Amino acid sequence: MSANSELSIEAHSSSSEKPSSSSTSAKTVFEQVDSSQSTHRDHDVETVNEPEDSSSTSIPPADGGKGAWMFLAGCFIFEALVWGFPFSFGVFQSYYTTHPPFSLHPAGIAAIGTCSSGVMYLFAPVTLYALESFPSIRRLSSIIGLAIAVMALIASSFATKVWLLILTQGVLYAIGGSLLYSPTMFYLDEWFVRKKGLAFGIMWAGVGTSGLIFPFLLSYLLAHLGHATTLRIWSLILLLLCAPLIHYVRPRLPASTALVTRQPISYSFFWTRTHIFLQASNVLESLGFFIPAIYLPSYAASLNMPAYTGTLLLALLNLFSVFGAIGLGHLCDRHHVVIVILISTIGATISVFLFWGFGTGLPLLVLFVASYGFFAGGYSAIWTGMMKEVRKTSPETGMGTLMGVFAAGRGIGAVASGPLSEVLLSRVGGGSVSGGKGWGFGTEYGVLIVFTGVSAFAGIVAVGAWKRGGGVVDEGEVGVDGERDGDDEGGRGNIGLDVLGD
Repeated sequence: MSANSELSIEAHSSSSEKPSSSSTSAKTVFEQVDSSQSTHRDHDVETVNEPEDSSSTSIPPADGGKGAWMFLAGCFIFEALVWGFPFSFGVFQSYYTTHPPFSLHPAGIAAIGTCSSGVMYLFAPVTLYALESFPSIRRLSSIIGLAIAVMALIASSFATKVWLLILTQGVLYAIGGSLLYSPTMFYLDEWFVRKKGLAFGIMWAGVGTSGLIFPFLLSYLLAHLGHATTLRIWSLILLLLCAPLIHYVRPRLPASTALVTRQPISYSFFWTRTHIFLQASNVLESLGFFIPAIYLPSYAASLNMPAYTGTLLLALLNLFSVFGAIGLGHLCDRHHVVIVILISTIGATISVFLFWGFGTGLPLLVLFVASYGFFAGGYSAIWTGMMKEVRKTSPETGMGTLMGVFAAGRGIGAVASGPLSEVLLSRVGGGSVSGGKGWGFGTEYGVLIVFTGVSAFAGIVAVGAWKRGGGVVDEGEVGVDGERDGDDEGGRGNIGLDVLGD
């Protein structure tokens, strides 16, 4: 008999002779598990402590292997396709406002883009609540969501009225995209444990990567084939790329091994001071956030810049949003979330008023999209810090619940920004560019520049969530996991939110 076999038998015998020690160890581990992730984490612990059998060996490894990386590749593509399309809507905005039949009655065109992204945010709480309550429907959700999104794009290709585009390319696409994308939030938590931060970073980089490529591709298709053919081609791309990957975007743990006990979903945090001020910052910042992505191509065209300029600016805006998400998310791991929000708010405000406000040439506009993309485009990554703060006062609240609530807050701003921007432009009455005399402020888009800057600065209301003593959590303060840091019970410390990093 080999040494390894003897060691295995000895270890098994030892565990059989000391059941109380094993039970105590397992209990200690279970108590450290985040309540929002208890189902699959508990199973992982059980699998490690139990002797190997046929069922445990069938579970693929976490943090590596073909299954984990294929899953992550699927998440990356889902993120890129689902979110990259509405984030590139500025190209459609420029096309719809200059080509019939939509240019004949352009009112409401901006709402198409804000609905496609905003409704996806608003629908997140519903989707995440349903998927958290009924885990068995998660894979079906992706299939149904893909079908709805594809049908929405095909239906929008036959639209001849703006309101039909709002309904199909906007609302219906967003619902399908939400159903397709949302299950990945739960599955990623199973596939990656030690490398969770890396996995989330790679997945969220999908939208920035697509935002760099899609504007050029969509601009080419629209210019050469028109909107109808472009939307049909895009529906085919979505179907051909996502359908095979649904096979890999699946749970790591078999349904039969998951624990049936589920913690009730709590919304007790909703009226806490911390959530109110952080959510207010989230909503106010989002009111103006989407305006540059919608109007930059049209703004560049109004300045008589080359046709490719608007597409280039939109691509750069999306590219620097990736760097912003990584940078601001990293800061959330090391500093109080209010500090990170202040950095984002001040940086975004300065970039709007200084670089866009005075930008009637390409150099300043490039500086604007680079700085605004970094400071404002990465704002969603700050949600991890917001969730961390909220759970210090409401530790029973799950990650999925908080993610959905903050996404809905951003959705409110996204949906409202479309109609608001059109009302502001109509009040101005469509002025013309006054050369270098009035700079960006002197153009017909000047009111949008001011509104975007004010909206960015309004995010400063997050200081209301700042705690006495600098907002730093003391060693004895309640941590994210609901236990007191430095507690003598098991010597446990704060395990953190466990979203961007472990």
